[in-house]
Amino acid sequence: MYEILSELPIVKQSRQGKVRDMYDLGETVLMVTSDRISAFDVVFPDPIPGKGIILNQIAAYVFKTTSHIVPNHFISDKTEDYPEEFQPYKDYLEGRSMLVQKLRMIPVECIVRGYISGSAWNEYSHSGTVGGEVMPSGLKENQKLPQPIFTPSVKITEGHDINISYQEMLNHMDKFIAEFLRDKSLALYDYGYNFLLPKGIILADTKFEFGTKEGEILLADEALTPDSSRFWDLEAYNSGKGPVSFDKQIVRDYLESIGWNKKPPAPHLPEEIIDKALAKYRQIRDIFLGEQSKQ
Repeated sequence: MYEILSELPIVKQSRQGKVRDMYDLGETVLMVTSDRISAFDVVFPDPIPGKGIILNQIAAYVFKTTSHIVPNHFISDKTEDYPEEFQPYKDYLEGRSMLVQKLRMIPVECIVRGYISGSAWNEYSHSGTVGGEVMPSGLKENQKLPQPIFTPSVKITEGHDINISYQEMLNHMDKFIAEFLRDKSLALYDYGYNFLLPKGIILADTKFEFGTKEGEILLADEALTPDSSRFWDLEAYNSGKGPVSFDKQIVRDYLESIGWNKKPPAPHLPEEIIDKALAKYRQIRDIFLGEQSKQ
């Protein structure tokens, strides 16, 4: 378990993820997005103040605007719609929470990559594959792929998630479910890419999670946030510079620079890194939401 940062003194059937606190209400769940930050699947002791509100705003916006692609678990992010027992805590919940349908989560992270970066580049540079699939030779780091690819990973309770091939995914679940997850993930990536590119942002890669309820598969957790995606500045990319990111890449880069072994306990983050990360989160939030953006 991570350190409890939630301000809700309500005793509920609840659980805590890396970033979100989930309060089980029976058929629904109140999902509260904290200011915790994780990298390399490890949670850090220093929060990013206001980060939870930014993540929640983006996720709510995406849930509201992508239901034509795939249904999702979102019900409301208006605190007046929450159960009465949560009303005394409206000031804390405002902006950083949403009421969602309770789902049975599918233990797979559905990753879509439009560019070869991060762990995908590491795999390719060693074996010529990404997600176990053979890729064209001669690709350069951060290069755009011929077409977006689906590279799932298996979620585990502790430690790093495990990358698997799509064929391995097929071996562990019904073919219809696997194809649905792949196709809807690719469609959501296309939506995000085409939405952001005219705004000067490249969606390099992203991940989605899904769950089921009464036989229906629903998008869940978060979508197209800077915690689950790599966002790059288009102008800088076209100029041939290294990617200028609008996500937590600045935190990852700092951790790489100090030689951290990517295992708990996580080191403390300098105030300068916290401030720079928060500025990037705010920038991508404002680009996403435009006039709807608010602090």
